[in-house]
Amino acid sequence: MNGKTNTGIVVVIPARYASTRFPGKPLAIVQGKTMIQRVYEQACKASLPEMVVIATDDKRIYEHAHSFGAPVFMTDPELPSGTDRCAAVAVHFPEATFIINVQGDEPYVQPEQIDLLASVLTDHPEREIATLAKQLYDPELLFNTNVVKVVFSLKKEALYFSRHPVPFVRGAEQGEWLEKQAFFKHIGLYAFKKEVLMELSGLAPTSLEKSESLEQLRWLENGYRIAVGITDIETVGIDTPEDLERVNSIEF
Repeated sequence: MNGKTNTGIVVVIPARYASTRFPGKPLAIVQGKTMIQRVYEQACKASLPEMVVIATDDKRIYEHAHSFGAPVFMTDPELPSGTDRCAAVAVHFPEATFIINVQGDEPYVQPEQIDLLASVLTDHPEREIATLAKQLYDPELLFNTNVVKVVFSLKKEALYFSRHPVPFVRGAEQGEWLEKQAFFKHIGLYAFKKEVLMELSGLAPTSLEKSESLEQLRWLENGYRIAVGITDIETVGIDTPEDLERVNSIEF
């Protein structure tokens, strides 16, 4: 597709202009470059993907992506999620086997994370979906509802995702929970078998998804298995203008 090893892996970066908490976020300046350019350049450093593309519903983002040489596709603004935008772009790559969704608000996503995520699927052909998790050590993050937690089986397959700490640690004060039990933060990168991604885009929202406002619960409720890779690398997500201000004050 772009000259890299023939792995059949395409990274799609969904980028919406509209955002309740941070309109125009993909074009916000992060350490001297737009957020979407930083995400694209980081993803291009990964070894396994053959191609990295941007999917947007906004002409401003489309034109900006062209300005720094990124392949970019316009998608229907009515699509409800980044997963749906990934599926809309995937049809343009008939030879692709795997599609990786890299969030457009992770300007410091590490290429090692993308390669790890890809290998979770490519090393196990029976797997359908993969994501990442990192162990939590900070009690403030554990009880922060903006930090999604994941629990998984001994086979490293997700059992549940929640904004609440899971599991509940019976017989211990909340301040002791991290001493009694390992908790894991979900990192919102996903890899899909392409045919599975196309199936997911046709699913209706489910009860658990609506309760937690977490799309991945729709997949679990429909019986799809989500493999979990464990990473030690922290992510730097930007959800609000305040997050951007904080990141711009840090030297990377």
